[in-house]
Amino acid sequence: MQYIAYFRVSTKKQGKSGNGLDAQKRDIQLYLDNYAPTDHEIIHTCQDIQSGKNDERPELTNAIALAKKHKATLLVSKLDRLSRRVSFIAKVMEDKQLSLTVASMPNADKFQLHIYAALAEQERDFISIRTKAGLKSIKERNAELIAKGVSVDEIDHDGKTLIRKIGGHHPESLTEMNKVRRQNADQFAQRIEVIITPLIGRPLQHIADALNSAGVKTARGLSFKPTTVKRIIDRIEQNI
Repeated sequence: MQYIAYFRVSTKKQGKSGNGLDAQKRDIQLYLDNYAPTDHEIIHTCQDIQSGKNDERPELTNAIALAKKHKATLLVSKLDRLSRRVSFIAKVMEDKQLSLTVASMPNADKFQLHIYAALAEQERDFISIRTKAGLKSIKERNAELIAKGVSVDEIDHDGKTLIRKIGGHHPESLTEMNKVRRQNADQFAQRIEVIITPLIGRPLQHIADALNSAGVKTARGLSFKPTTVKRIIDRIEQNI
C-alpha cells in the first residue's frame, strides 16, 4: 500500500517551530504502525502553511495529483488538516479516482467522514453565532449596570458582567450568569444528543476521542474530555 502524506499548519511560526506538525506526524505514524498493511510506504509528503479555510493550497493540489498518478492513498492526520469546509471535503470524497484515509479515524468510510465534516462545520458556525450573541448581551448588561451607578472600575477587563462588588458578590449579576450558563449547557446537550446517544455505554475517553477526531468542540469551543462527556450524558439522561 502506497501513501501520499499531507500535512498542514496554519502559520509560518507553527511551520518553523514544528508545533502542530509533530502531532500530525505522530498520528500518521500511529496509523501506519497499527492499521496500515504490513507492506506500506509513504512515497511522497506535501506540506502547506495556510489556513484550513483556504482551499487554494498548492501542496494539497500536488498531493491529490500525486495520489491519483500513483494510485496511492492520500493520508492526513485529521479531517480538518484537509479542509475546514464541508463543501471541499465533499468534493474530494466524490472523486472516484482518489482514495482518502484519515489517521485519527482509521475505520471511517467516506460517508462517515462526510458526516463528521458536516457536524464540525455546523459546530463552528454555531459557536461563532453564540459568541457574537454573548458579546452583545454582555455589552447591553454592562450598559445597564453603568446606568444603575456601577462604576466602570467594577466591570472586569474582558467586558464580562461584574459579579463582584465591594464587600462581596453582586447577586443579580451572579444569578443571571449562572442561569445563562445552565441554559447554554442544556441547549448544547440537546444539540449534540443525536451524536452522543449511540455511543453511551462506551468508555468516556473513547467518546471524547471520537468527538475530538470529528472536529466537534464543546460549548466553550474546547476539546472534549471524559468529564465533559459525563456531564453532557447526565444532562441528556435527566431529560429522557
